[in-house]
Amino acid sequence: MKNNKIAILIPCYNEESTIKDVILEFKNAIPEAIIYVYDNNSSDETYRVAVEAGAIVRHEHRQGKGFVLQRMFAEIEADVYLLVDGDLTYDASVATRLVDAILYQSYDMSVGFRNEVESSAYRMGHKLGNKFLTGSVNKIFGESIKDMLSGYRALSRRFVKSFPLQSSGFEVETEITIHALELKMRIIEIDSIYRSRPEGSESKLKTYSDGWKIILFIVNLFRQEKPLTFFLLISFFLALVSIFIFIPVLFEYIDSGLVPRLPTAMLSMGIMILSIISIACGLILDTVTRGRKEIKQLSYLSYKN
Repeated sequence: MKNNKIAILIPCYNEESTIKDVILEFKNAIPEAIIYVYDNNSSDETYRVAVEAGAIVRHEHRQGKGFVLQRMFAEIEADVYLLVDGDLTYDASVATRLVDAILYQSYDMSVGFRNEVESSAYRMGHKLGNKFLTGSVNKIFGESIKDMLSGYRALSRRFVKSFPLQSSGFEVETEITIHALELKMRIIEIDSIYRSRPEGSESKLKTYSDGWKIILFIVNLFRQEKPLTFFLLISFFLALVSIFIFIPVLFEYIDSGLVPRLPTAMLSMGIMILSIISIACGLILDTVTRGRKEIKQLSYLSYKN
């Protein structure tokens, strides 16, 4: 590792009680790494504690983990980027394995798969939500990721510098994972101990509101990355509704030769037209998406690891 620049990135918001231990643990695990802490409008002494612990500390005033990572990826130059939260829940002893996977095994992303050692490490809502969201992404993209929402991962330089990160909040891990799946990058998951937060440290993740944001984000990305499939599903649903509405009108016409329920027939026809338009939208957007994907692929290939 000595000939490679390794950056450890720690986004922080009110982690005064844990950030010192996180910095010291990772400094001990990878002594040659440069540790960057980006303080995201903390109201406690996170900034002072991080400086005293020996990290390079900067500020990001736009609130949200996504905004912090956007600035980190833009400003910091390195060969490997190791992302970790500042809450002391991740195992620093796994850091070298995550980094080695990037440097020596040609992976673009290595993820610390969380194995909780204490029942309180994972809130039940978070655990179930992670399984549901990870399963949904696996179904959409045909992959077998186990822990999509882990905040502990290493990324290659070409991944970071070619990644058009758009997220502002906790959905950032979802966007990172989907970007890797979309471009068929090499991904490896490495088992890592996941501890409960120390006393006095509180999770910033809001189970329901942030979970809902991630669900909407997945739906939106599904529409963007798989538009033909997305609009075909909508078209199929509209076609079924149209047929269901039209069946009684058809039976009446067969029996009497008349169409007394003309508004219903027109409604059915209108819904079927929407179904056909939906297919057309899917075909057009699929062409656009292929072009965008090619541009992303070219940008990714333009960087050397």
